[in-house]
Amino acid sequence: MKLIFSSVVNGCRHGKLIEVGRKGSKSLDIPGCLLYTRTGTAPHLTHDTLSLIEGVPEPVHLTLSTLAEHHEVLEEYKEGIGKFIGMPDSLIYCAQNDPASPCPSGYNTNKTVSVWGGGGRIELTLTKFMAIQQAFKPDWYHCMADGEPLPPGSSRKRINKSVDRTLGFLDECLKVHQNSEVLKDAEIIGVIEGGDILEERLRSARETMKRPVGGFLLDGLQGESMTDDLKLDLISSVTGELPVDKPRLIHGIGKPDEVLECVSRGVDLFEGFFPYQVTEQGKALSFNFKYKVDPEAEEKSLAVPLHQVQDQQLSSTCTSVTHEQCEKNHIFAMLHRNGSGDNDISSKTSDCDGKVKAFSIDLKNEQFRDDFSPLVEGCPCYCCKNHTRAYLYHLLLTNELLAGVLLMIHNLHHYFAFFQSIRNALKDGHLKDLKELIAKQKV
Repeated sequence: MKLIFSSVVNGCRHGKLIEVGRKGSKSLDIPGCLLYTRTGTAPHLTHDTLSLIEGVPEPVHLTLSTLAEHHEVLEEYKEGIGKFIGMPDSLIYCAQNDPASPCPSGYNTNKTVSVWGGGGRIELTLTKFMAIQQAFKPDWYHCMADGEPLPPGSSRKRINKSVDRTLGFLDECLKVHQNSEVLKDAEIIGVIEGGDILEERLRSARETMKRPVGGFLLDGLQGESMTDDLKLDLISSVTGELPVDKPRLIHGIGKPDEVLECVSRGVDLFEGFFPYQVTEQGKALSFNFKYKVDPEAEEKSLAVPLHQVQDQQLSSTCTSVTHEQCEKNHIFAMLHRNGSGDNDISSKTSDCDGKVKAFSIDLKNEQFRDDFSPLVEGCPCYCCKNHTRAYLYHLLLTNELLAGVLLMIHNLHHYFAFFQSIRNALKDGHLKDLKELIAKQKV
């Protein structure tokens, strides 16, 4: 596995990972994301519906949280999980924990870690952890790690123990890995822990670098247990220590603004769980990532008479705020419309109730009952080309399974296109413009 950079500017890395996978035949663009799965399949989607989505990433993200209780089946199958789940040609990455379902804290020990599946808690010894990897036959997997989210104010002793345990687990995993005929062509990823203490983070990074790992996973930064500034400072410090020729992954980071901040600090790969979280909330991703302004479209938007905006966009639901406030919301939307490609929508979506939704629209809101526009104007995904907001509102209201299918199609398409936009912005030298555009949409 090799990293080839197109550019590295102020810590931002743009390029390709080549010679990836057991046969060394895969490549993937960075920055990028993984295809998030649960029990080996993209949530709500069959392989046929997944094929309708443009830009699906090569790496498939599997988690022991959803698969560990089924590993005996894979041991009997003997041909690896890629073929078992119908993705024999995909790049398989196996992770310990599910980023969309955080594990409770307090269950890891010096000899075991716990994951939580459909049947409850599953305790993994190192022997069992590596037996699962040999049964799954992934292309990448990260070592067993004491990576449970530590609550604010955790003692230095507990954080120190997390680092020591993870380094010990890595050494034991490497012993099995290097003596395994099944895993000899797989890459093992080292896990960097350290909680909110910089010294422990750096110790974890420096010690992990001494081991023969294929890349690095920044763990323990998910959730709201530390401030954004502290989190970003820790990421900057750690990536500044890591070798430039190996990929950096991060666990539990998925929101667009957070992704861009991490890209700016040298992170390469992200878990693609955010579209699933949004789908489960009955929402559609709608944020604008078109950093290049189309002058003609902007001129047309500004040329729309105000009375037309009022007639077309101000609804009778604007009762909790003044008519003037709603006008301002819609004028703001017009001023931030780029009108290009697959994301021709306003930078923010207003419910006309004084609240502005960041990054997505809530299709359970009654305002969409008779809204016959697509989820996102100009979006070329199957859902937006064939269905309306009103139809999705109906499906969600009646608890139809099709709601999850259509939302997942749209949300994955939108999220993958966002990562393509990041790569384009790095190539064009416009990452700052993209960051500013996304920052305007954060509540």
